[in-house]
Amino acid sequence: MFDTIGGLPVHPLVVHAVVVLLPLAVLGTIAVAVRPAWRARFSGLNALVAVVGTALCPVATSSGESLERHVGDPGAHAGLGDQLVWFSLPMALLAIALWLLQRRATATRRGAADTANRGDADATGSGARVARHGAVRGLGVVAVLAVVAAVASGVQVYRVGDSGAQAVWADQMTASASK
Repeated sequence: MFDTIGGLPVHPLVVHAVVVLLPLAVLGTIAVAVRPAWRARFSGLNALVAVVGTALCPVATSSGESLERHVGDPGAHAGLGDQLVWFSLPMALLAIALWLLQRRATATRRGAADTANRGDADATGSGARVARHGAVRGLGVVAVLAVVAAVASGVQVYRVGDSGAQAVWADQMTASASK
């Protein structure tokens, strides 16, 4: 199924999308986790990039298996590539959680401001403060987990890419160096 497009192997085409999108999602997830102003503005876009990059991981794996039948065993690269989705999936889910929690926190702030503008005494009371504090604490926990997941995903992308480059280029580079 995932063999060629226009005579070109699908694997290198899809892999380049993964290699661009997942590191962008890693950087974006870290950025929106640590900068609340950026979170409000870019967390939705970041979640989308993380989800698309993650969704392409199984396509890259399947196309890699098709390519393997033509060029041979890529060694450790295949096993590392199979694991990548399990690193990128938590990052994508946490990026979505950051986006949703940011939207909730923004809505809570807007609701409290609207209530205060109408003159409700409870808007500035303990109920509104507890709701805001809970939303911020939840956002903080998710932000920390998102950073950890993003770093792990970034390391795994590097490991997969390095092993793939070694599988493709090691023989050619060794042969070129010996001439």
